[in-house]
Amino acid sequence: MTYVIAEPCIGTKDAACVEVCPVDCIHPKKDSPEHAAATMLYIDPDSCIDCGACVPVCPVQAIFPEDELPDNWKQYTEINAKYFQK
Repeated sequence: MTYVIAEPCIGTKDAACVEVCPVDCIHPKKDSPEHAAATMLYIDPDSCIDCGACVPVCPVQAIFPEDELPDNWKQYTEINAKYFQK
């Protein structure tokens, strides 16, 4: 299982989750050129170690374990994965 960032992150991109992630799997970072153009942050499903450190620091409650993602946001599993397939 991995964690997924969903719709509440759109336009927020707070990055508190980036700072607490022990494996650096949440992107784009604030200092990267992609950050300004990105509409939200994304979790790399191949790098996520399922620690959950990102969940409590998200100010908009946008991060969910994949198996607890609300049905209306299920498409964000694929959206997060596609971001890393560039």
